[in-house]
Amino acid sequence: MAAKALARGMGTYYKDCEHPASRWPRCPHFYKVRYRDSGGNQVEESGFLDKDAAIDRLTSVYKAKKAAPAQQAKSERIEKYGEMRFREYTIEWKASQRHLAEASLSHLDSLLQHHIFPALGTRRMSTFDHKVVDGFIRTMERNGVGLAAQSNAYDKLKSILLDAHRLGLFDDNPLLGVKAPQYDPKRAVIPSPAQLQALRGAGDDTFRLIVDLMSGCGLRNGEAAAVNVNNIVADDVYRVTEQVNQTTKKYGRLKHRKPGEYRDVPLPQRTKNAIEWYADRYGTTDGYLLRHPQDPNRPFQPYLLQNQWQRLKRRGELDIPDGMVIYSLRHFFASNCLRQNIPITDVAEWMGHNNIDITFRIYRHLMPGSIGAAAKLLEIGLAA
Repeated sequence: MAAKALARGMGTYYKDCEHPASRWPRCPHFYKVRYRDSGGNQVEESGFLDKDAAIDRLTSVYKAKKAAPAQQAKSERIEKYGEMRFREYTIEWKASQRHLAEASLSHLDSLLQHHIFPALGTRRMSTFDHKVVDGFIRTMERNGVGLAAQSNAYDKLKSILLDAHRLGLFDDNPLLGVKAPQYDPKRAVIPSPAQLQALRGAGDDTFRLIVDLMSGCGLRNGEAAAVNVNNIVADDVYRVTEQVNQTTKKYGRLKHRKPGEYRDVPLPQRTKNAIEWYADRYGTTDGYLLRHPQDPNRPFQPYLLQNQWQRLKRRGELDIPDGMVIYSLRHFFASNCLRQNIPITDVAEWMGHNNIDITFRIYRHLMPGSIGAAAKLLEIGLAA
């Protein structure tokens, strides 16, 4: 009896008869196979009509043995995490979110404590499916939770459940078929050039500088609070490298950026002049222009800007329509760019949006042109 071995670990096939291997295809005896099972024990099976059937059997056994460790590991994960409460699982998941900045972690904690844990904290992980997620969204709706908070809470729940799905806790994706809360930002209330000019002259020099930085370069208020004269990297380029973190009250990395990352933004001459004028008049500390008025060793805090804004509104001397906030100064920057036909992709990059969809949703109505105008421009190209 001669035996034919396959690849290492797959086993052998043979015929237990007097015929040589060269005659096996024509001899009437059944093929047999020999292999070792997952426990290392030798197993023999017979009854295979031809060589292909014997090889198919050895191949299926080999694949099953290769898959066994992975299946065992999956079973162990299901046993460990399936009975775990959502709150406990989330705490473990959160510990792995090392990429999140302190402000993002604070926002995550707020969503967990106010919206997600009260509804789902004690639920066992193995019991999640699309009906549970749908029920969570309906609960937020009944409780009058705003659409923005609903959307943010759903996004965090989605991240946690997808992590569990990758571990194999669910046969089916528990988010499949779920209609996520749709948050569409209201159209931004944008200052007119006349309103912007009035704001420049309404507050103190610090307020005026921040107005120029936000409207001229598109900085967030925390980024404007961290303005540094050394970040003027060219006559027409300002490099945004950090912000004053509103949670820690210290300089920190940019939103949606890793430590050390930056973004370059256009620096209009008027804004450059404002930076240099302020630096000449008040001096700098390691290049920083703004410091806390009661403690020059601390960064300027964005809430001080908010306080001055509220004082200006209470005086009633300015044309500040409903819905206009400090952040509207940054909206002015985006509006100014788009009205000058600057591509929205560039605007999204300069504003630091991590997704162009955000820029498009907020500012699409500001983009010049229409279908009719496009048709005329296309006609020019066709007629050339």
